[in-house]
Order: sequence, then C-alpha cells, then structure tokens
Amino acid sequence: MVLEQEHKGRTTREGIRIHDASDFEGMRKAGAVAAQILDDVIPMIEPGRTTAEIDKFIEDKVTEYGTTSATIGYRGYQHASCISINHVVCHGIPGEKKLKDGDILNIDVTVILDGWYGDSSRMYVAGKLSRKAERLLQVTHDSLMIGIEAVKPGNTFGDIGHAIQTYVEAHRMSVVRDFCGHGLGQVFHAPPNVLHYGRPGTGAVLEEGMFFTIEPMVNLGRAETKVLSDDWTAVTRDKSLSAQFEHSLGVTADGCEIFTLSPGGLFHPTYAQS
Repeated sequence: MVLEQEHKGRTTREGIRIHDASDFEGMRKAGAVAAQILDDVIPMIEPGRTTAEIDKFIEDKVTEYGTTSATIGYRGYQHASCISINHVVCHGIPGEKKLKDGDILNIDVTVILDGWYGDSSRMYVAGKLSRKAERLLQVTHDSLMIGIEAVKPGNTFGDIGHAIQTYVEAHRMSVVRDFCGHGLGQVFHAPPNVLHYGRPGTGAVLEEGMFFTIEPMVNLGRAETKVLSDDWTAVTRDKSLSAQFEHSLGVTADGCEIFTLSPGGLFHPTYAQS
C-alpha cells in the first residue's frame, strides 16, 4: 500500500512535521471515528466470540462511517484491526480463536478520513476480570495519561518516556522497549519514534503542531518480546500478561489535544465491571 504524501509544511531537523491550526480539524475528525468504532465494538466482546467476527464488525463500521482502513493492505496485512489477547503484546491477527472468560484484549484501529489518519487502541475484557489483570490494565492506562501530561512545548520526548517508565516500574511491572509510538498526520507512520522509556531532557523538543501517538505496552513480567512466525504477532517471552492503551494527539500552545477520546467515556474497560 502506498501511503499518501504529507502536505507541504515545516519540519524540524529530526524530520518531525509541524502542522498548522487547520490541520487539527482533520485529525479531530479522523480520531473521532476511530474512537467511536472502539466504543461501538464493546457489545461484541464476550466469551465465545471469535476475533474474526470482531474484526468483521470493525471493518463494516469503517465503511459505514465513510472512512478507509489504514491497515488493510498495509505491508500485506489483511484486517481492519489488530486484536491482541492476554500475553500478545501487539499486532495480533484476527482469526477463529474464541474469547474465553477472563481474557483481556487490546483492539487497535486506524482509519483514514479525508487523508488524515486516526489511530487508537484500548483494552477490553471478555467476562470477569481477574484481580491481577485489573491491576495491569489500571497501571497501563494511568501510564498513558501520565505520559500525556508531559506533553507541552519545551518538554522533550525523553520526558514523556521517563514519566511512563518511572510510573510503571514503581508498580513492579515492565515497559516494552521493542515497540513505540510514532508520528502521524497525513501518513500512517512518520518521525518521531515515541519511546515509552527514557531520560528526562533527552530527545527532540516538543513544539506546537506536532502530531504523534503515545501507546505504552506494559507487561506483568519481563519486558522482552518475540515475534511469531506469522511476522506480525508479538508476544511476551515469559508468557506474562500484557496490556496497551493508545491515543493520538497534537501539541498545542500550552499542552496537547487528544484526538481519540472515547465519545462515550468508555476508554477504560472497567466501565463493564460496574
């Protein structure tokens, strides 16, 4: 798949695109669709449901909302979502596997609307959530939000990574280092790489108009991962549970704007436990 070319504009010496105020509207619209689809899929998450059924539902929603899937055809990938269950860290391929009671899963969706990419993922629970999984989900969710709090002009990408890493490791969990967030806009993946670990004051300096994702992957066990023979599915080497939350955002004059907020306030999966 040939990615659409980013429109003309200023880039930093690190190759990071600086967008203008009008570009925020395009990202708001694309991000809102991705977030709405992740809300819509909630009733599909139940024991006995296959991940292929869930993906088909998502693909239909992508079409219904007048958008295009960024992942179908991307480097040979043929699905509208990645669905990663339990010890799968990311890039799980939908198939005939049925969800079991207590499974936790990340669903990652990226849509294209009027040339802009909306990219988000969040965690879901099939059936009853175990105590250890609940703790993992809470820490992972909170680490994302703590990372987002570090986003403002003058801070660095190292500040974001350090905030996430410090929080996660204080809870005796580990941050995956083999995968990271990324720039986006009118392309799917662009500079910078947004690491979820690091040292404060290092890396590129944040500027108003930068668009990127923050998407920490957190393991209950060790951080090491491996990619399976399908060349997509990444799993924890020690088979420990893994979780991930992802938002797309843009740097503003005094902080940031999150483009992929849940319309229904359902980004955190414990809504289903109340």
